[in-house]
Formats: sequence, C-alpha cells, structure tokens
Amino acid sequence: MGYITRVQVIERANNNRQFYFICPAPLAQALEMEKGEEVEWVIEDRETIVLKRPGQKKRVRGKAKENRDGK
Repeated sequence: MGYITRVQVIERANNNRQFYFICPAPLAQALEMEKGEEVEWVIEDRETIVLKRPGQKKRVRGKAKENRDGK
C-alpha cells in the first residue's frame, strides 16, 4: 500500500526555497519513527528515493532463537 503526499515549498528571502515532504502518520507508525530522529535521503534515480536511518541497528521481530541445546 502506498501513501500519496504533496510537496510543499516555502519561499525564503534571497530566493532560498525549502521543500517539505509530509510523512503520513500511519506510515511513520509502521516504521516506528520517533520525533527528532535523523534520516537520510538517497536518490537512486528520478523516480526512486530511498529513506535510510543512518546508525540504526536492524530490528529483529519475534523471539530470539534458542541455541541447539535449548539455552
């Protein structure tokens, strides 16, 4: 499932512009994002932007696997 959002632009003094992309709440919740978290945008091509979380350890869902001897 995808989420549609619009690009917003704020015009600043001296022709400086800032572009904003809003992350919908359901998407942020699914990604377990937190306020103030840093993310990195990586451009793969004109149609694909990847959002990365630098320095984040990969999360493993579910229970930890037991050793073969059950410990």
